[in-house]
Amino acid sequence: MSRPHDEAPEASAPPPDPDGALPPAGRMEALTPLVRRRICPNGGPFTASGTCSYVVGRGRVAVIDPGPSDAGHVEALLADLGDERVTAVVVTHTHRDHSPGARLLQALTGAPIVGCGPHRAARELAENELPVLDASADREHRPDRALADGESLDGEGWTLTAVATPGHTMNHLAFALPQENTLFSGDHVMAWSTSIVAPPDGSMRAYMASLDRLRERGETLYWPGHGGPVRDPRRFVRGLAAHRRQREAAIRARLTAGDEDIRAIVGAVYQGLSPKLLGAAALSVFAHLEDLVERGLVVTDGPPLLDGRFRPA
Repeated sequence: MSRPHDEAPEASAPPPDPDGALPPAGRMEALTPLVRRRICPNGGPFTASGTCSYVVGRGRVAVIDPGPSDAGHVEALLADLGDERVTAVVVTHTHRDHSPGARLLQALTGAPIVGCGPHRAARELAENELPVLDASADREHRPDRALADGESLDGEGWTLTAVATPGHTMNHLAFALPQENTLFSGDHVMAWSTSIVAPPDGSMRAYMASLDRLRERGETLYWPGHGGPVRDPRRFVRGLAAHRRQREAAIRARLTAGDEDIRAIVGAVYQGLSPKLLGAAALSVFAHLEDLVERGLVVTDGPPLLDGRFRPA
């Protein structure tokens, strides 16, 4: 079973989407003139109601994030499309709830796989460090065309432009749809939950820089990898960044109070959190600590490790 890679919603996180209920899985919905969505039935505490697979265009279409290796979901997508032709299979990042379905869809349609490159980590594993998120990574992903930041994929009446947003994974891409001034934000920004940033696959410094970059953009709506749309995204992204800074401040306060290990910090900072989410919380704290060590604000003996001991610089 894949390990979780998204935090559940928290009281101190930005407010959730005002529409409230999560969109249902298992049916195709027309969202805008150019965008449709079918949600894979892989819902859970880390995926909301499931992975959002988006269809862009009409007639000759692109499918964004076909989801996990779920033949039923991919076949349902194609049944929904009828005589329409899939001309591109687009992938935001290489977690197993997003990218393996691309290979299933390609096998049935012949469409090229486009988007993020192969999975890569933010850094090498330290000595004696275990790859705790290895089960979540799709290391078989090999796109026919990897898009660099700013490169575009064009179709009939639509364009998808890659926006590099490393952090959640280092190969993470969002995709701008200029015809509707919207952005497919993958797992980088979601209305229902904050996204985990877990070393060594992810980087908190890269994640925060990507938030800053998105805040400077002008899209008016985000379609995320899980959950409903992100409305007023500039305000929402500003709130996400503030939430992360508050989390960092809380971690530093616990170190000053004498907590030295991640387990103690999680117990103090995430009071009342479901036991199912403690592992994800620990990985997020680890990402903050790694960033604080890199910035010289926290020290540890040797490289930062999930089971290491930390103290203020």
